[in-house]
Amino acid sequence: MAIDIHNFDDIRPYRDEEVRGVLAGLLKDLQLSRSLAKFRYPSWYRWFPIPITLLVQLALKKELRHVNTVREVQIIIEKYLDKLIETTTTSLTQSGVELLDNKKPYLFISNHRDITMDPALVNYMLYHHGKDTMQIAIGDNLLKRPFLSSLMKLNKSFTVKRSLQGRAKLTASKQLSAYIKHCIELGENVWIAQREGRAKDGIDKTESAIIKMLPLASREAPNQETLAAALNQLNIIPVAISYEFDPCDGAKAAELHAKATTGSFVKDENTDMQSILTGIVGNKGSIHVSFGKCLVINDAATADDVVDLIDAQIINNYHLHLVNYLALEIIQPLFMDFNTLPNLFAVSVADVTQKRQEFVHRLQTLAPVLQPFVLNMYANPVIRKAEMQSRSLAHGM
Repeated sequence: MAIDIHNFDDIRPYRDEEVRGVLAGLLKDLQLSRSLAKFRYPSWYRWFPIPITLLVQLALKKELRHVNTVREVQIIIEKYLDKLIETTTTSLTQSGVELLDNKKPYLFISNHRDITMDPALVNYMLYHHGKDTMQIAIGDNLLKRPFLSSLMKLNKSFTVKRSLQGRAKLTASKQLSAYIKHCIELGENVWIAQREGRAKDGIDKTESAIIKMLPLASREAPNQETLAAALNQLNIIPVAISYEFDPCDGAKAAELHAKATTGSFVKDENTDMQSILTGIVGNKGSIHVSFGKCLVINDAATADDVVDLIDAQIINNYHLHLVNYLALEIIQPLFMDFNTLPNLFAVSVADVTQKRQEFVHRLQTLAPVLQPFVLNMYANPVIRKAEMQSRSLAHGM
């Protein structure tokens, strides 16, 4: 059955023929220019907001004057991402990307720790290994500012409608399923997070609702494909992204503390924007991006079985950092013999001591009531991996 591509006009990214017009609008957007001016020149902006904003506008016009396609937009983004990686990380490594088939489109389902950096880093690895970049799923709750929506859609982002309820939500889920299927059939890679919202407690868990959404379009087709057949066509690759340090750890802890003590956390209009900026410019230490193996789902599998398959790869492939163990050492000193850490990470005792001091200093910058949440955030990946390994041994795997 032929798909009317206009069915996706309200969620799809911008196309090449739309780029020039969108950029023209962005260059006139004072909210964007002011935000960039505050971000890039905070001290100067405080004293000279109007001149600095005008200078930023002029610089943008100069840089974007010959940009006419989505690919040219992404080349500029990659240049800035290079600088960010150089200034906010100590190392960036990957595993598994070289095993991907350049002739096959994939649906990458990754753990979710950072709003913008998660898909940006997966894209970065694909780009630098000669592979096609992805279309990126992003929640409409993050697109409340028009300029941010335009920037995201210029970078091949499509919209996930999260604010709907009832029948409208089901209709939106079917549209999203059809769009992802459409992208794969066109040979385009796609990225989606394993869950709605970031894993603020360090526990990476796929939401079954995501898995149930993906096959909706195929299962409503005349041939009514099985869950397994519909999902296998998407070439699902689980991806595990691990940050040594989370720039938003304090903010995440504050949200978790608020929910634990009052039952809720209320965002203001700047909360998501602040998380985006902090995640981009904050110190992330060492980062590893691990590409898993393409899922092969058997005919008897349920959505929960698929969740388990994805979670197993993400947890097993998650690259643990020394700070994960140092956090665990504080909250569960009997979990293991932590004197073995130098051998485990092939570093000296002095290196472990230095990293421990660095981590403790990071903790001490936070309010005491937030520190337990941060400790659990960093320790949970070690605990989850140990639990996964224990289950595997128990089942003789």
